[in-house]
Amino acid sequence: MRSSGKWGLAVAMVKEFEKQCGTPIAKLRQVADAMDVEMHAGLASEGGSKLKMLITFVDNLPSGDEKGLFYALDLGGTNFRTLRVQLGGKEKGVVNLESEEVSIPPHLMTGSSHELFDFIADKLAKFVSSEPEEFHPAPGKQRELGFTFSFPVRQTSISSGTLIKWTKGFNIEDAVGEDVVGELTKAFEKMEVY
Repeated sequence: MRSSGKWGLAVAMVKEFEKQCGTPIAKLRQVADAMDVEMHAGLASEGGSKLKMLITFVDNLPSGDEKGLFYALDLGGTNFRTLRVQLGGKEKGVVNLESEEVSIPPHLMTGSSHELFDFIADKLAKFVSSEPEEFHPAPGKQRELGFTFSFPVRQTSISSGTLIKWTKGFNIEDAVGEDVVGELTKAFEKMEVY
């Protein structure tokens, strides 16, 4: 096909189609500005926007200077992920990254909050038990841990928030209205994960 001249025609057609599908920069700026207005309105007052907005209490963003060992838990749907990342600041960036993903058993998506958070704590305990000794925290120090909980939560501080409702197939009634970080912390204490 390349030698027949049809190739050039096909390339020209694809380029023209690509050009016609592109969103003009001015339109992208207009959409971004409208989203900015809606986000500010949503944060300024309850029901002030079509966008559902919840305060996160995040008061600063990463600078790139971060160094050390950090852990993350990500519960965002039917899968759960545990991650360990070693950061070396601006000079080295991400030095090492390891993660493990598991499916949430269906019975835990509708069981009790204790069962779900015990499952999460158990997976983290197994994840950290397999790490080399150089990753163990110094005596008296705890692991630095972030928790992504991709469900509607009314945050009351950077490290606490009450579950508003479940989505994505979860329906654990005893967790609604409870502090999900508190529930996770109880599970960690029970499993002695620090």
